Amino acid sequence: MDGVNDYEADTAFLGDWGPFQRRLSLLLCITMIPNGYGSLVVVFLADTPAHRCLVPAGVPNLTEEWRNASIPLEEDGRPAECSRYRLDTLRGYSKAGLLPSEVNLTGVPREGCLDGWEYDRSVYTSTIVSEWDLVCSQQWKQPLTSSIYFCGYLVGSFLSGQLSDRFGRKIVLFVTLASQTLCGFIQVFSQSWIAFCVLYFLGGISHISNYLSAYVLGAEIVSPPVREFFTTAGSCVFFALGYMLLPLHAYFLRDWRMLLLGITTPGFLLLTFWWFIPESPRWLLSQGRIAEAEAILKEAAKTNKIEAPEKIFTPLQKECGSEKMKAYNICDILRLRNIGWMSAVLWLVWNTIAIGYLALSLNTSNLHGDAYFNCFLSGAVEVPAYFITWLMFRRCRRRVIMAGSLFASGFFLLVIQLVPAGLHWLAVALEMIGKFSLTVAFAHVYAYTAELYPTVLRNTALGACSMACRIGSILAPYIIYLRTYLVSLPYILMGVLITTAALLSLLLPESFGMPLPESVAQMQPFPGCCRKKAYKCAHTNEDETEQKFTGVQ
Repeated sequence: MDGVNDYEADTAFLGDWGPFQRRLSLLLCITMIPNGYGSLVVVFLADTPAHRCLVPAGVPNLTEEWRNASIPLEEDGRPAECSRYRLDTLRGYSKAGLLPSEVNLTGVPREGCLDGWEYDRSVYTSTIVSEWDLVCSQQWKQPLTSSIYFCGYLVGSFLSGQLSDRFGRKIVLFVTLASQTLCGFIQVFSQSWIAFCVLYFLGGISHISNYLSAYVLGAEIVSPPVREFFTTAGSCVFFALGYMLLPLHAYFLRDWRMLLLGITTPGFLLLTFWWFIPESPRWLLSQGRIAEAEAILKEAAKTNKIEAPEKIFTPLQKECGSEKMKAYNICDILRLRNIGWMSAVLWLVWNTIAIGYLALSLNTSNLHGDAYFNCFLSGAVEVPAYFITWLMFRRCRRRVIMAGSLFASGFFLLVIQLVPAGLHWLAVALEMIGKFSLTVAFAHVYAYTAELYPTVLRNTALGACSMACRIGSILAPYIIYLRTYLVSLPYILMGVLITTAALLSLLLPESFGMPLPESVAQMQPFPGCCRKKAYKCAHTNEDETEQKFTGVQ
């Protein structure tokens, strides 16, 4: 390997799984637990309890019998949620001494819920839906709440990658950890839906920024064998752990404010990790800060009780690192041909995976059975999916894993519509298998993407991919909303999209067995964008490097 690609060889003295690597991996994984319940807490915060129009007690000339009969029944026998019989008409019947059984209520005119709604409190003490009456004519606000949060993901993905590549992984990680905790804490005291959504948007920015920074920091600082585990299983399992803890919190904290308070306050403890998590030496090396990178690695060697070389990096690496390397930004992802085509395909794949994953996760409250158990089951199926992803990632080609898992997920989601109406358990099982396969794809696409992009652009590119997939996250609540028109429609739409993404993923370059690229010129070529000359780290200027990279002579 030439140039900065010798980083792996020059840091091999640290070993693969010493105390330093174990401590760092564990701490970074713990910072991802809040993302597990923070991303999906809206399942319980914004669930819609059973409700009907409120008929105030003590209405003049309205007996208790007529008050109980004031809510019409729909065709399926359920009480109407958004209308009631006109009370002045019922008062007339009551004043005349008639009983509800003596009147044909079919012809009685109806009116809206003029006095508000009453909600079933058997499952939730309160949600934001019952708090601010997000039902009937205001029902559109319920899916919009989730979409606003994922709009924050979109902005956070755009900003955090560039800030992390510019100022470092560590500073962005801890600033966003602090802001996500603070936003969640203040959100507990929201007095209006608008204030809640503004804070939810800011929390979304912080959540994804924290996750991406921790993910890239871990991927860059550990050795290749540990990197495979960290990126495909370790970090994702802790995300799933947060996901599985969510229904446990929600079961005991049935009020939405208490639930937010319960999952937010532990986040303040994570800020103490600042003194135990170092900056990425790879990033420092790419910025020409050689002394700082060597200092971190020597401290790591001391933790592992290993003697570090006096000079860790080779003269060529120092020469390359000390040169003013081109500062890439998100515009270069589109401007440079190889990156542009690769990114376009990755964005489509990421976007589709996000639609399916979030839609299936948010749909747990609509499944037959207990909402808390279904949410726990949805999180639990992810744990074996992540370990299987890790095992396959060690030995299988990346495109095979990606295409295979997407094909499997699309197939099972399309089959759900064929399940007879009475076999609820089979429909839930097929949905969980589809979620399992899609989770494999989601865990894989993060690690696969990190392998394809170079260090100088990795966090920006990963943030751009995450930003692109947030379009899918924003749309996901409305995909589930389609079930109000046809129950099987969300599954058909997701199945078709995911199967199409499986075909597109076959166009991506293969990165199995390849070292992490450090510079743009070391990236794997996208079909049709091959370089004509091999990359040399040495002393070419920026224009020459770009010409080699883009294939232009």
